[in-house]
Order: sequence, then structure tokens, then C-alpha cells
Amino acid sequence: MNIIEELTYRELLYALTDDALEQKLENEKVTFYLGADPSADSLHIGHLVPYMVARRLAAHGHKPILLIGGGTGLIGDPSGKREERQLLDMETVQKNCRGLENQVNKIIPGATVVNNYDWLKEYSMIDFLRTIGKHFGLNAMLAKDSVKSRLETGISFTEFTYQIIQSLDFMHLYQDHNCTVQIGGQDQWGNITAGLELIRKTVGPEAKAYGLVIPLLTKHDGTKFGKTAGDTVWLDPKRTSPYEFYQYWINLDDHEAMIRLKQFTGLSKEAIESIEKHMEESPHLRHAQKALAQEVTTLVHGDSALKQVENITNALFHNDIKNLTEDEIDMGFKGVNSYAVDDTLTLVDALIELNLASSKREARTFIKNNAIALNGEKIRDEDYVINSSEALHNKYTIVKRGKKLYGVIKHK
Repeated sequence: MNIIEELTYRELLYALTDDALEQKLENEKVTFYLGADPSADSLHIGHLVPYMVARRLAAHGHKPILLIGGGTGLIGDPSGKREERQLLDMETVQKNCRGLENQVNKIIPGATVVNNYDWLKEYSMIDFLRTIGKHFGLNAMLAKDSVKSRLETGISFTEFTYQIIQSLDFMHLYQDHNCTVQIGGQDQWGNITAGLELIRKTVGPEAKAYGLVIPLLTKHDGTKFGKTAGDTVWLDPKRTSPYEFYQYWINLDDHEAMIRLKQFTGLSKEAIESIEKHMEESPHLRHAQKALAQEVTTLVHGDSALKQVENITNALFHNDIKNLTEDEIDMGFKGVNSYAVDDTLTLVDALIELNLASSKREARTFIKNNAIALNGEKIRDEDYVINSSEALHNKYTIVKRGKKLYGVIKHK
């Protein structure tokens, strides 16, 4: 398969701005770019999609430029937004840029990373209006979907001009880096085509540049891909732990897992078809989800994090909590109800404090029915007292009710 056929197979191609791009990618080695605005100090898994496309282009020998929008991040992209973004100050944008740069370097090692603030800051207002602004017609700008969708609710002149500034990025990279292709999400179509038009008007009609647009990913119910229980799945381990990240992929349904296996891994078509066959034969073993979770966790967090995650998963499955390291306990039980104690605490009181029982009577019933375990050991003593002498790493007592409900006693 050539690169366009591969992207089509993987459901990662929405459109090309020019059909000639397919032959160009097949017969030449081009320089391409994709950008990320630093609206936060981390990407999330929705942002990961164009980077997976960039990895495939790079694997075919094309040269990636990863742009961090230190300049455009001060303006705000109206695409996909129903209301005006909150403007970020320079310090926050610079901090966010550093976070994104660290992440994109890990996703595509060896890629050229640039920050558009470096050239945007050189323009005076007069220069910008005379050399760039004169090439943009108001009617065409108003016709862009990112603008039309906001006309009723309102859009500031600041966000209205975003498409001009992003177009300037494409022109700059075309002239200074021989970059002829921009890739981006479906919502970036208007910005990409505006950049092509600016290149044509400034460089000349003979200038050839292209856009490759990726579909926006949604779940079966039409909601935005990349969120779970209303929370964004971030690439930053401080925001979303590697264990939570891994569990997101593991918990996808079978159909979605097969689609994401194509989109988020470098596994070959033959390997994916083999996994699909195994899924048909033994779906309860969740072959697709496991392969997907392993591949993406390794890509984003590395081999050591994957090993930790699998240790946590196996320990919880086999009720072997005692073998977890302190870091693995912190990661695996992040977000679980916890209660801090100075000295001792009865098991009955612990169940109530951890919201694992609603009353002392219910707590005693759970204990009597052999439904409670401490650090992996069943407890049937209704008068049992928890103390720090048996705590894991002298800090934690893990309380489990039934098969899946947990709480953590933290010993001071």
C-alpha cells in the first residue's frame, strides 16, 4: 500500500486539497508540518491522531516539522468553539509550549520542532497588514466554517484573524524550510486552504503546496473521542496516570478497539487482521484492547511505564497487592476514596469512612459474608483493628469490598 491507501485503510483520511498529492507522496520525499496550539501544557489523545499520521508519513521517508503555536496560542483558534477563548498570558503560553515540545519530541523522535512565535514576533502591525493582510478578502474569510459558526454568538477581531496568522505559518515554512504539505484535523480545512492561497499569492501561481486533512474522531454516540466519564485523557502522566491511560484503551468496546487499533498503532494490516480473527474466536480475552493499550502506552509513556501498568493490572486481577511498589500503589489507586489515620482504626469504621459501607450494621454484614479484604487477605473478624504495623511500605492499607470496590487507608 502507498501512504494514501494506508491512511484510507486506517480510516485516517478525510480529504486532500489536491489529488496530485498522492502521486507526489509516492514519487518524492516531501517536508510536511502539523501544528499544536498551547491552550494547555499537555496534549490529549484526540490531539494524538495527526501525530500518528505524521509518524506514518515519516516512516515512508517524508520529513516532519512539528510546530508549537507560541504565537497563535496568544490569539486563539475559533475552530470548533462556540464562544470566545479565554486569552492566555505570555508566561502561561511559554510554559505550555515547553510541555508540548517535550511530548511531541517523544512521539516523533528526530523531527524538527519550531515555535511560530519566533517569526510572528518580528512583524509590526503595519508590516503585517501591508504584506499579509492585503491578500485576504473579507468575503472569503467570512465564508470559513470556523467563522460562520460563530457569527450569531459573536467572534472578536482577534480570533477572526487567526486564519491569517496560521496561513502565515504555512507561507514561512514553505519559504524557509521547503515545506509543501500541511496536515491537520477536519476542522482545520479552512485554515489550511487559506494558507495555500496565501502561498500562491505571495510566492506565485507556480508554487505548489498541499493539505492532507484527517477526520475528526467521534465515538458511537457521536460524542468527542478522547474523554472518559467527562474527563479528558491527557498524555501528561501528572494529569492522567499511565495506569488510567492504559485502562482507557482496555475498556473500549470491541468494535471501537478494532478501529483504534488501526488508527493509533503501527501494527501491520496482517497483524491487525490476525487480532480481528482472534477477537471473533475468543472475544472475552480482549485481544484488540490489550494490543492497543500496550502499543499506545508504550508510545506515550515508554516501556518502563507499561511494565508498571501491567504489574498493577495483574496484581489487582490476581489479588496480589502486596507485591506492588509504592509508586505502583500511588498510580493504581489514584482517585480511589482514601482516609488518613494517625494511629489505629477499626475495620468497621474504615468501611464507613471509605464509603464502602453505609452503616456499621452493613459493614459487619460485609465482613461476616467474607466480602472484605485488606492488602489482598480476606478478613472475617468484625472487631478487626487496622494499624500501621501491617501497612504496605509503612503507608498504605488497601481495603477491597467484593470484586471491584477499593479504598485506601493512608497511615501518617
